[in-house]
Amino acid sequence: MAADLAEKTNRYERLLAEALDAAEDVNPPNTPLGESAAEYREMAQSYLDDGRHFKANDDLVNALASFSYGHGWMDAGARIGLFKVPDEGHLFTV
Repeated sequence: MAADLAEKTNRYERLLAEALDAAEDVNPPNTPLGESAAEYREMAQSYLDDGRHFKANDDLVNALASFSYGHGWMDAGARIGLFKVPDEGHLFTV
């Protein structure tokens, strides 16, 4: 079971990192939607950083939770139009 948790944690870390790289902000920065996009991106990046901290300390359960929450922020941002994201592939559910 530990191997499954480690594999899943690594997969979700990659998924979040790739989602952050793939998402393009589509709204001007000094607008309400642009500011919201920055907040969503900041939350996702913070969860990625936290997850990596947990992972480095062998706390895979909290690492996986952090990576999952971070990806949720990116996916939600894509769904409400804060980010332009790839239509195909495994990164987003849009």
